[in-house]
Amino acid sequence: MRRPFPKTAVVLLHALPLSSAMWDVPAAALRARGHRVLAPDQRGFGAAPLGSRPPSLDTVADDLARLLDEHDIEDAVLAGCSMGGYVAMAFARRHRERLRGLALLAARAAADEPETAAERDRFADAMAVDALRAPLVARTTPSLLGSTTRRARPDLLSAVLSMARRAEPEAIAWAQRAIAARADSAELLRDLAVPSVVVSGAEDELVTPEEAATTAAVLRRGRFVSLPATGHLAPVEAPESVTDVLSTLLGEVAEGAAQASTKTERKGTARC
Repeated sequence: MRRPFPKTAVVLLHALPLSSAMWDVPAAALRARGHRVLAPDQRGFGAAPLGSRPPSLDTVADDLARLLDEHDIEDAVLAGCSMGGYVAMAFARRHRERLRGLALLAARAAADEPETAAERDRFADAMAVDALRAPLVARTTPSLLGSTTRRARPDLLSAVLSMARRAEPEAIAWAQRAIAARADSAELLRDLAVPSVVVSGAEDELVTPEEAATTAAVLRRGRFVSLPATGHLAPVEAPESVTDVLSTLLGEVAEGAAQASTKTERKGTARC
């Protein structure tokens, strides 16, 4: 009797300026469904040290490759929200053979336009100025949540603001510069042959549903999911829906792996 195909590992990558805690609910739900889940703090956030490397998403992608090595994980499905999505694309560029599936939440394939990149750099500069830092975080963080969430879930808004205020300003600045300098990933995504999904909050004010749909359209095996009454942080605002989307993706990956294993076994039998 052929052994059941093992559950696929999934890595959950958080948004800026939050930590892995934003994935707590989906992570627990996926583990309860039998999946191996890693939800790391990315460089400079949560418990992860920033280090002295210059800003680059490639550096964070390589951090992730080392983390997989430490856990004896050969390959994995990556699910990244916002900054986490950009890290996932950088990982796909540098470690494609280790990518089994991809979920992009609130992340666009396109590189920043020059003015957007310049705005990120100005944001990074402001993080070093005491008089500017707190008002800037207080002003920009609410836009991470959809208008419905801000109106109906003041507790969630307060929790996200608290998490953003705990982030080290040096880490925020580093990440903003790294994101501003990222490469366009449209061609990369066109070449990916793994099951993929792009998730968009219908009320996302930072990466519009139209931008997310454009990203989904370039993926060879991608699909687009829109979540109503949800903004930029779907894992926080709609964790049950995100869990279901990721469970479906993980099922597609496992099914493909099982089919490939069956074909290999049949070829081996034919040679006997």
